[in-house]
Amino acid sequence: MSNQERWLLPEGIEEVLPEEARRLERMRRRLLDLFEGWGYELVMPPLIEYLDALLTGTGRDLDLQTFKLTDQLTGRLMGVRADMTPQAARIDAHYLKRECPVRLCYVGSVLHTRPDAFAGSRELLQLGAELFGHPGPESDIEILRLMLAALDAAGVADPHLDLGHVGVFRGLAAEARLADAFEGELFEALQRKARSKVDSLLATLDAGGGLKAMLAALIDLNGGAETLTRARTQLKSAPKSVHDALDNLDQVAKGVAGSGRPVNFDLAELRGYRYYTGVVFSAFMPGQGQAVAQGGRYDGIGKAFGRARAATGFGTDLRRLLRLGAAEATGRSAILAPYDSDAELSAAIARLRAAGERVIVQLPGSSAAAAALGCDRALAKQGGRWVVQPA
Repeated sequence: MSNQERWLLPEGIEEVLPEEARRLERMRRRLLDLFEGWGYELVMPPLIEYLDALLTGTGRDLDLQTFKLTDQLTGRLMGVRADMTPQAARIDAHYLKRECPVRLCYVGSVLHTRPDAFAGSRELLQLGAELFGHPGPESDIEILRLMLAALDAAGVADPHLDLGHVGVFRGLAAEARLADAFEGELFEALQRKARSKVDSLLATLDAGGGLKAMLAALIDLNGGAETLTRARTQLKSAPKSVHDALDNLDQVAKGVAGSGRPVNFDLAELRGYRYYTGVVFSAFMPGQGQAVAQGGRYDGIGKAFGRARAATGFGTDLRRLLRLGAAEATGRSAILAPYDSDAELSAAIARLRAAGERVIVQLPGSSAAAAALGCDRALAKQGGRWVVQPA
């Protein structure tokens, strides 16, 4: 390996350098303060744990994205987390065991075996919030409003909000008694909005024409507020579970509409179909193919941990928010102090730092200019006192 190759990072893994790290940390604090103001308690799950616990329940969907390794102490297989949501669910169900609704938030690194997009990152700084223990649309509305508030706080202006509901497709699939393999193929085709593939699959389906037409209609049931009206007309003969899903989607949309955000619907949006159980939502930015934040309802999440709980939540990548958000002013002022054993100088430096100032001490033998150290002011002794003056 050459000296140059030694410094190469694995594909999809990147470092955060000082200026970006400072901005990232400021955003992290700002968003966690926002979550706390809404009553969400911070949890810090471990980066690595035994694989059978990490992939329990809904975590099974993360199997291919999870790095595995062997614990040298026990010989058991371990995994590096690819998503913190199942960990938060375990904390709610197994450790907190509260009967009331529980609001949790988290931020931390997650690692994926493959990037989600071309040239994308495999190490995300996942930020999220989860609300456990409430099955109604009100908790979905709260989570959606919190997601939008977080995007505002991150400087991400005017996100495009898409809503869907996995119960629509799930109800039609159950009524048509689709085989698992067929259902999976149809699900993938609807997700890609591959009309010819959807039509060819439905042509082989042994089901009534009405069901075929309703399944085919999902690909075009997207757009503004009129979408739900069209859905109720085109899915009129669908089972009750489908109409219940449409009613639920309508309630959530009306609750979010109060924020003044335009809401769009997409009934073929089936991301996380095996994972989610109700409303699903995504926030998009112009020119970005992937959602900047996304989430939904995933009831029953705690069942694998011995306590089934209603749940809804959202997640995002803090680094991506930083790139998409409004640019902050770069740089930060600082004060350059000489290296001196003078007790009064030490006291002056301590007072300035306590007041929130950034003070950098010029080390002996260093001739670096104040500007090179990021300092726009300097401590100097005048009239027997240490005072701050322009550098």
